[in-house]
Amino acid sequence: MLLWLAKFSNWFSVLNVFHYTTFRAVMAALTALAFSLMLGPWTIRKLTALKAGQAIRSDGPQTHLVKAGTPTMGGVLILLSITFATLLWGNPSNPYLWILIGVLLGTGALGFYDDWRKVVYKDPNGVSAKFKMVWQTAVALAAGALLFYVARSGATNILIVPFFKQVALPLGVVGFVVLAYFTIVGTSNAVNLTDGLDGLAAFPVVLVAGGLAVFAYVTGHVKFAGYLQLPFVPGANEVVVFCAAMCGACLGFLWFNAAPAQVFMGDVGALALGAALGTVAVIVRQEFVLVIMGGLFVVEALSVMLQVGWYKKTKKRIFLMAPIHHHYEQKGWKETQVVVRFWIITIVLVLIGLSTLKIR
Repeated sequence: MLLWLAKFSNWFSVLNVFHYTTFRAVMAALTALAFSLMLGPWTIRKLTALKAGQAIRSDGPQTHLVKAGTPTMGGVLILLSITFATLLWGNPSNPYLWILIGVLLGTGALGFYDDWRKVVYKDPNGVSAKFKMVWQTAVALAAGALLFYVARSGATNILIVPFFKQVALPLGVVGFVVLAYFTIVGTSNAVNLTDGLDGLAAFPVVLVAGGLAVFAYVTGHVKFAGYLQLPFVPGANEVVVFCAAMCGACLGFLWFNAAPAQVFMGDVGALALGAALGTVAVIVRQEFVLVIMGGLFVVEALSVMLQVGWYKKTKKRIFLMAPIHHHYEQKGWKETQVVVRFWIITIVLVLIGLSTLKIR
């Protein structure tokens, strides 16, 4: 929105800064951060007044029972912060921003309805898995089709393999949409499964979004993309503004979500943030890098699938409890130990993902 100020740079040279994506990205991060910090206390009071308390699973760790009644649905604050900052500092003519906002709010609406049912009916299970999958499928397929339509070159419709940049597999419309579907839906559910401890999901989302922002900046510039042997995606540099807004919003939310949490993001935040990360990865053609950077999310999701599948087959459990962060709690780790150690792992994974920029 504020990009129009750059038109007056001939009269006021200081307005030239609005031409720079990096400046607008930094301002988007700071705007989202300030938005979250300022509205956080009011949001918590409002959710408390509405009795939007978290319903705790009876089969979960017993130490979590003290969290019953903590306000949930705080993810609404994250989504509003991201949307406001992106619209304020982004280029409204860029289609990628509108697709990202659409995915964020579309998936967030599903999470909101899921959280609402949990709050009203005091049922920690929320909506049915079938209903959730249908909604996510609709959003992901629509996003995949739009992204394929927006693509301006064949380079944006290929599958890139990290560390082997000479390998580039053409996808075609069906392959592209199917890959986008699994990336968006898979990441959405993986982040949601990770959001089980105070601050566990928020900071890794910041780290992964920051890592993907680097890829967005590089792939959006023809010279950088050519030098690093990455596909040039026209307009992808504007995605940096969205990623920066996501970082700022999640950091602001983490101020209130750090242990002991004053508010939980709920499905409205976790599902939406995961879907947004998946969409960014599809735009910059780095689905495999997302698997590396978001390795924590992948392991959390795999632990649940392995646990459920193995138990159905053998009536025995692989882990003491799934997702895997609960397994370590059951082994005696304190909640804060699990969270901080998983943060450290994510930092390492993001650095490994960034190394693929140069390693061929």
